[in-house]
Amino acid sequence: MFRQALYMPALIAIRFDPDLERKYQVMVKAGKPKKFAITAIMRKLVVLANILPRQQRNWSPKPA
Repeated sequence: MFRQALYMPALIAIRFDPDLERKYQVMVKAGKPKKFAITAIMRKLVVLANILPRQQRNWSPKPA
């Protein structure tokens, strides 16, 4: 259930967040299957969703 709920947000994050896109590309270039790399991004989203409220922070992209 969680996998289904996080799949599309992970694809959007890979497409529009430069940091997550970079992590995805590094894993794919290292020979990891694309689904494995997407799952890793899904996990990063879960970690961010847990850490940000705990630290009372808002998400903001790093300046380019």
